Amino acid sequence: MKILDVKDLSKTFELHVLSDKRIEALRQINFSMNEGDIVGLTGKSGSGKSSLMKCIYRTYLATSGQIMYTSQAGPIDLVKANDHQIIELRRNEIRYCSQFLSVIPRVPAVDVVCENLFRVEKDKEAARSQAKAMLELLGLPRELWDAYPSTFSGGEQQRINVARAIISAPRFLLIDEPTASLDAKTKDVVIDLILSLKKKGTSVLCISHDEYTLERLVDRRLDLVAGEIVGSEMAPVSLEKM
Repeated sequence: MKILDVKDLSKTFELHVLSDKRIEALRQINFSMNEGDIVGLTGKSGSGKSSLMKCIYRTYLATSGQIMYTSQAGPIDLVKANDHQIIELRRNEIRYCSQFLSVIPRVPAVDVVCENLFRVEKDKEAARSQAKAMLELLGLPRELWDAYPSTFSGGEQQRINVARAIISAPRFLLIDEPTASLDAKTKDVVIDLILSLKKKGTSVLCISHDEYTLERLVDRRLDLVAGEIVGSEMAPVSLEKM
């Protein structure tokens, strides 16, 4: 089943501090995804990858076009959806994992990971047990589980960020550079965790510059140049993606 259908999507920014200069971040973007697809967004910095992902998550409001998402309640255009609808989708179906960890100060790492899980898991200790198991899998030292992530290194924060995004197995995951700042062993763990989500039916849109991650993870790539998709390439079929 098709879960996402992007049609003629464009995004223009107007910079009022620069005499209303207009920048076209995205031009006539068209692509679709099925349930369980993992699609990689590739391209140089400034090509529009993050703008596209933020338009889908509705951090940015697209200037024109459609983003049809097949929610559990039926199709919805993410461009025209109201704020209440977007909040519900973010709460129940769609997760966004940026490159940078943004958390409430003085919240222990384990509870940061449980943020989304707490909404559906009534047993808080059971949720924390799941989070601790994931943190152990990702190689975060036990002494940091109850520490505040704002004091962590970049690689440690990235592990928290990824764990928080995937622990509740969203229907649709938007993830930006999931293996950046990670050592080779942890990189493989993160890739395996995302592939396990795919087997459960999660659809994933992933920005990455890491060729190893792309080769192991994605089903196909969309290459962006100056805000336009200039190529779509199917990835080699491997047993671990099936």
